Amino acid sequence: MDVTTVISIYGLLALVGIVVLAWFALMALASFFADSVAVGWAGIRERLTPFALTAAWGVALLAAAGSLYFSESANYIPCTLCWYQRIAMYPLVLILGIAIFRRDIGVRVYAIPLAAVGAAIATYHWFLERFPELDYGACSSGIPCTQKWFEEFGFITLPFLALVAFGLVITFLLIPPLRRSSREDEDEDEGDVDDEGEGEEASAPGPDEA
Repeated sequence: MDVTTVISIYGLLALVGIVVLAWFALMALASFFADSVAVGWAGIRERLTPFALTAAWGVALLAAAGSLYFSESANYIPCTLCWYQRIAMYPLVLILGIAIFRRDIGVRVYAIPLAAVGAAIATYHWFLERFPELDYGACSSGIPCTQKWFEEFGFITLPFLALVAFGLVITFLLIPPLRRSSREDEDEDEGDVDDEGEGEEASAPGPDEA
């Protein structure tokens, strides 16, 4: 498979990712204003929850594989900002993979901040490609961060691919509804037991009533 074909595939995947991100954003926003949408949105999230971690891991894996292909096979030399984005993306493949094995949705506590940092860098990098005057010394030597190795559909470049990937990882990790910790549940159960015990003591007849 030649480089042009791979670029086209990743460009199409980016378009699909944009549609997915837009749909999730619209549904989440609409749920704040319409109860019927909120109920439907909650149901969709419940149905998608079992697949959330796998989807996030799959996106991170595709992004990592793509970056390695473009640098090692296509010989697109990474710039400084590219390396920063890799530092944020590559660990996600490992930690999300472990989270799938352990069924640990709590991984999002540290995976989302990591992806958010990567998304911020990718956003800056994408704008830097279009407005070189925004460079404040991030790439003062070596490969310039303004270098566009390719541009699909007039706007999809390497940092844009990374931005979509980070956005999808964050979105998929936010799908499972927030749940209270097991400790909070235990505290409430203990409180219920105490309340029941007090109620029984209050209802028990005293010595004069017996």
